[in-house]
Amino acid sequence: MARRPGMAALAAAAGVSVATVDRLLNGREAVAAATRAAVLEAALRIGHPAAARLVGDGPRAVTTIRFGVLLHKQGQEFYQNMAREFRAAVAQLPGVKGQLVLEFAASQSPNEVAGLIRGMAGRCDVIAATAVNHPEITAAVEDLKAEGVAVFSLLSDFAQGVRAGYVGLNNLKVGRTAAWMISLSAKGAGKVAIFVGGARWHGHDLRETGFRAYLREERPDLEVLETVVNLETRQLTYETTLNLLSRHPDLRGMFVAGGGMEGAIAALQQSRRPGDVALVVNEVTAESRAALAQGWVTMVDATPLPDLCREVLALMQRAVRDRGNVGAGQVFLPMQLHVAESI
Repeated sequence: MARRPGMAALAAAAGVSVATVDRLLNGREAVAAATRAAVLEAALRIGHPAAARLVGDGPRAVTTIRFGVLLHKQGQEFYQNMAREFRAAVAQLPGVKGQLVLEFAASQSPNEVAGLIRGMAGRCDVIAATAVNHPEITAAVEDLKAEGVAVFSLLSDFAQGVRAGYVGLNNLKVGRTAAWMISLSAKGAGKVAIFVGGARWHGHDLRETGFRAYLREERPDLEVLETVVNLETRQLTYETTLNLLSRHPDLRGMFVAGGGMEGAIAALQQSRRPGDVALVVNEVTAESRAALAQGWVTMVDATPLPDLCREVLALMQRAVRDRGNVGAGQVFLPMQLHVAESI
C-alpha cells in the first residue's frame, strides 16, 4: 500500500518549511493568508490528509484575506451601490474570512490615487481599484507587484502588462452599442455629441473609439462633434449640454460615456421635448431610471455589479493563493441594456 505523504512532503510541495506547516496545522502561531492558501493548494494537489482540515468547518480551516478596494466619486449613487455590493460579496465568500478595506479617492489625480494604492500595501493582501491609466499609477502597481501584492483594474483598465487582471465591460462594445441605439433613434441627419470623463480613462477612450467607428460605418449622415471632457460632473455636463443645444439645433443624439449624466438629463428637460434628442447614459440609478420612464433617456448600458464583485473577489483569492500568478488578462462581463419598457 502506498504511503500517504507526510508533513515534509507537504512542506516541499508548498515551498515552505516544515516548521511553517507545523505551526499552521497545530495552531501554534498565526500564519499569513498567502502561506495558508499555498499549503492548502499543495495538500489538495498531493492528496495530503491536511486538506480536509484546511477546508473543513473548524476555526483553523478559515483563511483570512484582506481585500483592498479603491473607488472614486464617493458621492455618486453608482459607486455607493458598488461599495455595498463589495461588502455583501466579501461577507458571503465560502471558506474565507474576508476583511474588506474599502476606500474612496477624493479626485482622479494620478498622484493621489497612486499614493492611496501604495498606502494599502501593508494593510491588504490583494487590491482592486478604479483609476486612470497614467505612468504614476503604473509605477505604484509595479511597486506593489514587487512586494507580492497583486492589483486588479476595475471598469477602466490601467497598468496593462503589470496589473494582475482587468474586470469590467468590453468598453469598445459599449461605445458601439451606444452608437447603434442612437443610429436607430436619431431623426434624420445632424450632429451627435459624446462626453468622456477625462483624457486618461482608458475605458472612455475605447468607448469613444467604438462609438465613432460605428457611426462612421453605419450613419455617415450623423456628424460626431468634438469630444467633450466633463470630468464626470453634473454641473459641467449641464452647462456644456445647454451650450451644445443652443449652437446645434440639429443635435440628434448624445452619449455620456462616464459620469455626469444627471446634467445632460436636466439640460434636455429644460430645452427639448422627450425623444427630440436620443440620449444614452451609463448605469441604472434612481435618476436614470426615472429619465428612462419619462422618455428623456433612450437607453442605459449598465455593469452587473453583483457579478463584477464576485468575479474580481474570486480572482483576488486566486492571486493570494498563487502568489500573484493569476494570468487573468481581461475578464469581460455581459453588458446590461435597459430601455423604458424593461425597467
